[in-house]
Amino acid sequence: TLRPRHRCRCCERLMNMANSVEIKKLDLSFGSIEVLKDLNLDIAEGEFLVLLGSSGCGKSTLLNCIAGLLEVTDGQIFIKGKNVTWAEPSDRGIGMVFQSYALYPQMTVKGNLSFGLKNAKFPKAEIEERVARAAEILQIESLLNRKPSALSGGQRQRVAIGRALVRDVEVFLFDEPLSNLDAKLRVDLRVEIKRLHQQLKNTMIYVTHDQIEAMTLADRIAIMRDGKIMQLGSPAEIYDLPMNKYVADFIGSPSMNFIQGDIKGQYFTIGDHKIPLKNYSAKVDLNDGQKAWIGIRPEHVVVGEAAQKSDYNSTITADIVEPMGADTLVWSKFAGQPFRIRLGGTFPVSSGQKLHIGINASSVSLFDLQSEERL
Repeated sequence: TLRPRHRCRCCERLMNMANSVEIKKLDLSFGSIEVLKDLNLDIAEGEFLVLLGSSGCGKSTLLNCIAGLLEVTDGQIFIKGKNVTWAEPSDRGIGMVFQSYALYPQMTVKGNLSFGLKNAKFPKAEIEERVARAAEILQIESLLNRKPSALSGGQRQRVAIGRALVRDVEVFLFDEPLSNLDAKLRVDLRVEIKRLHQQLKNTMIYVTHDQIEAMTLADRIAIMRDGKIMQLGSPAEIYDLPMNKYVADFIGSPSMNFIQGDIKGQYFTIGDHKIPLKNYSAKVDLNDGQKAWIGIRPEHVVVGEAAQKSDYNSTITADIVEPMGADTLVWSKFAGQPFRIRLGGTFPVSSGQKLHIGINASSVSLFDLQSEERL
């Protein structure tokens, strides 16, 4: 039986919460170039939303519109129920962390943290209290008297986050804050940002092109392309139920295998290969003779004895083997088309070896060949 898809529990929970940020019919154009197009987005109170996409998709532009750094062409932006479409950045109740640390080199860490508060004429005692609290949360108390030149990249980014944190705002905006750091520091700071969100419970909107950051940090992910949101959902929903071929290809490393074929009755056929679809949960009725893509994630391919119990099994030949420690990536071909398999790091495999593989219909995705929308 082909069953309709339902919203995940995470999305249902967020729908029942008050909105912190609302974006309605937002357009932004530079001359004749449309960057954002009729964009609508509701972000719940306390939600961690990640704007994910490749360069030029409009994610940073959208963040800058929310921050008030760009004037929109049309549409409205609400923060905490207040229309801030034309409000100054300082009047929007937001704190922003940029890709570049943007610290004042002549000031100490304490000076950088307190500078905005001093300009806003906060009482000295309150400034001291806010700086001390931010330093404690970010674990930079021992760095307060150092200047940025004496800090590592990770420490500088903590200070940049602290500068937003001292403002005690409801909404934090992050514009690719970890992209200038090396791999290990990115992992460390990623954990710290997640811990910060769990501690503060503020609304956070985070821009990145890194799908690992998106999957590990987000309550929901908005995948963008050409100024539009292609899919909005929890990390699990986007990974398991991509709405179109673009989203399916963008999420996952290595990306999903795509094989072109035909739907014939309750089977997906590629040449002599017939994959049963009786356990596939479809969004719409599958039409006999319909041309489609079948998508199979490398980690969902079953190998060895377990393949015999799968909905479909076959034999392939390993071409290139890439040992990656915890995992091993195998490059091969299936029905004459490129095919990748992710195995455990201890699985014995070598180039030229025959592998018995299995595919379960419950773990595949089907996309229409022309529209590339999920079936």
